[in-house]
Amino acid sequence: MTLDKFFTDTKDLLKLAYPILIAQLIQNLMSFADTVMAGRVSATDMAAVAVASSIWLPIILTIYGVIMALSAIVSQFAGSKKFTNIGHSTIQTGWIALILSILVIIAYYLFIPVIETSVTLEPELKRLMFDYLGYIVWGGPGFCLYVVLRNFAEGLSYTKPTMIISIIGLLINIPANYIFIYGEFGAPQLGGAGCGIATAIVYWAMFIGMLIYVYTSKKLSHINLFKSLSWPDFGEISNVLKLGVPIALSLLFEVSLFSVVAIILAPFGAEIVASHQVAINFSGLVFMVPLSIAMAVTIKVGFAVGENKLQQAKDMCTNSMILGFIIALFTASGTIIFREQIALIYTNDVGVVSLAAKLMFLAALFQFSDFIQVISAGALRGYKDTKAILYITFVSYWLVGLSVGLILGVTDWVVPQTGPYGFWIGFIFGLTTAAILLAWRLKVIQKRAELGILPKGTVIIP
Repeated sequence: MTLDKFFTDTKDLLKLAYPILIAQLIQNLMSFADTVMAGRVSATDMAAVAVASSIWLPIILTIYGVIMALSAIVSQFAGSKKFTNIGHSTIQTGWIALILSILVIIAYYLFIPVIETSVTLEPELKRLMFDYLGYIVWGGPGFCLYVVLRNFAEGLSYTKPTMIISIIGLLINIPANYIFIYGEFGAPQLGGAGCGIATAIVYWAMFIGMLIYVYTSKKLSHINLFKSLSWPDFGEISNVLKLGVPIALSLLFEVSLFSVVAIILAPFGAEIVASHQVAINFSGLVFMVPLSIAMAVTIKVGFAVGENKLQQAKDMCTNSMILGFIIALFTASGTIIFREQIALIYTNDVGVVSLAAKLMFLAALFQFSDFIQVISAGALRGYKDTKAILYITFVSYWLVGLSVGLILGVTDWVVPQTGPYGFWIGFIFGLTTAAILLAWRLKVIQKRAELGILPKGTVIIP
């Protein structure tokens, strides 16, 4: 492999990845806008949005993970020139998205009355939180169908529409928040709960925007997506779920780990929880970079495998790892150098800033492992090897990461109790374990591919 090949692959990856990155950052910015605008009403409104979001996000991200399988399916079919299959798989994934999102709405109305009576919270906080959830669930179908069309377009290497539609979503989100939080233009004054309606409107607007793009785009006309409309095909739905459920569960394992640690740290005091939250929030923003590259890697590897260009797929994996390591050098260095200034963006509390800066030093250390593990997982999705991701993430995050965190953070078994530092060291152990195992699994899959043994369901040109 030559230097020219590395630069060519890097250029191709970044061309796909940068619109995805901008779209991911904008979605984070929407959540930030919700929190800030609700906070201007009262601390209770801001807390209600934060708590409700922590319930909603794991649910919607789980469905999102299932749908993520579509980009690998589409890219392999496109690489093998089986365009008719693309439309059918996309429509069937749409049925999955619609059914799951409707089940969430039904579950809300079945279980929330029971949960509401058993939750002990300050009355106004509880009311705002459940009102927010009651509004946002109606946006769930719109968001899930948007993600289906997004993965359809991205699987065909068209990522810019996602970026443009995310920008439109943000431009709708802020005025919609203003209208429903403060009751402007004849709308009801809902406080923080109004963010739920605003977000639901944004979800449907993004779906309609993507639908218009897909329907009118000449670039996608050869797929004839809407001619593939059909009733549920449970055979194809099963194929999508076999790929998507492991992705969804692996996402859930990762997201829930950080939530569980925040709960465990609660007895240590507000300052420690706030410091942890600052460091986690910033780490999440940095994570958008390798995640975007990983999503681009899925597409490029899927195309190469579908074209039966296995060496090209292997080279793309290697070059993406090198690119990830180079970017991690910059992000980790920037985190270490500017960690106090970064913490000051979130708060002026001296104690929180000091502790958050120390935690961000540890966050900088695990960025290398984070880049490797997420890019490896993206490559494995391109090969349609998703069960391994599920097993490895469970072992790495929950059996290794959380165990190390608990031992160092809340016991004196190895060293005197270290509190939050122990959990962040646990994150380093967990992510490093995931990076090693996922990279190893990727090597195994590549060697099997060379022998003509590919994961079940792989589609290639004969």
